[in-house]
Amino acid sequence: MDNFEKHIRQNRAAFDVHKADRAKLWANIEGQLEPVKPKSIPLWRLPLLRAAAVALLLLGVTGLIGIPFITEDRNADFVSQELQDIDMHYQGLVSYHVKLVESNQQLSEEDKQEFLSFMDELDKEYEELRLEMRNNLDNQLVLQAIVNNYKKRIELIENLLEQLNEQKIDNDDDYGYTL
Repeated sequence: MDNFEKHIRQNRAAFDVHKADRAKLWANIEGQLEPVKPKSIPLWRLPLLRAAAVALLLLGVTGLIGIPFITEDRNADFVSQELQDIDMHYQGLVSYHVKLVESNQQLSEEDKQEFLSFMDELDKEYEELRLEMRNNLDNQLVLQAIVNNYKKRIELIENLLEQLNEQKIDNDDDYGYTL
């Protein structure tokens, strides 16, 4: 061992008397350091995230624009389903009654043609109502008008068939016949 080491070991107690104040030392060192700014990377500068943000923005805008069309389509689907149900029910009744009129032996061909031309006019009115329904005009009123159109057709056919049955009864009694 050399002399310096011997001196430190012999006078060790004298060295331990003075202890360093760590807080004071660190405050002194920290004051001499330059403040370090944290390194940050703005996310909007990354190309992948920029593309994802644009795609998300486009989806949001098209979603907002498409919402009125979706609700109109759902409403149109409901109305068209309701119209199909009405058509299926009344079209069957009307076609059945028209066949009865066409096959009736008591009516002349001229009377049948006149009656069927009147039915064709009601068919044209029905098609106009369907066009109004597609234009989304007041759907409940248009549906009611379509139902009334079908009811009018059925009522006319039933009245004609009733008159023919009365005439048949009258002919059987030899009272004459009126149209």
